[in-house]
Parts: sequence; structure tokens; C-alpha cells
Amino acid sequence: MEREMTVVDLAELAASGGSGAIFARETADLDLNLVRFAPGSGVGEHVNREVDVAVIVLDGEGVLTVDGAEHPLRAGRATIIPKGVRRAIRATGDVPLVYVTVHRRRRRLWPSTPDRQA
Repeated sequence: MEREMTVVDLAELAASGGSGAIFARETADLDLNLVRFAPGSGVGEHVNREVDVAVIVLDGEGVLTVDGAEHPLRAGRATIIPKGVRRAIRATGDVPLVYVTVHRRRRRLWPSTPDRQA
């Protein structure tokens, strides 16, 4: 089985602009995303029941809210968000919040009907 090595310049990608997940790579085992949000924007409250997620902040400032408790984010900070908790992330500084997420690869989300739950 051939394996493909991926090396990317995260700072260059982040500087190119965009919002949300601006870069993504997945392997058979892992998902990696580079995420960028302008001040005041972010990911709304939700629950991920499938995987723990590592978050590594590269630039900017923000707030990670987990089960109602706020945790400040800034460049150089890392955290692991456990699966099953209610979470949200919001950029709060004067520059975009840029971070990397890494987690075990999970099954794809599929539309559900009353007869079939994804």
C-alpha cells in the first residue's frame, strides 16, 4: 500500500484568507483541518458525539465554550475537547483566529430520514 506524505505551510494558507475550514486533509486514520474565523465569527454551539478533537491555536484570540464554561484561546495554546460535550468557538481579538483541529477519522455524515438515522 502506497502512502502519500503531505507537508503544507499553515502560515501561508492562513494568510491567504477565507473563513471556516480553509484547508483539510484526511488519511485512513486522521482528519486535519486548518480553520480561520474573522473577529466575532466562529463555530456555533453543537455536540460531537463521535470523536475527541485536538485544537491547536496558531494565531489570534478567541473563546472556547465547553458545557457553558468559557476558556480563553490564544496563539500557542492547545486543548483536547472530549466527545459528547456541548462546545462552541468564537474569535474575539482584532485579527482572525486561526487554529488546527486533528481527530480520528469518523464516518461521513449522511442525510437522514425518519426511517434511517445517520
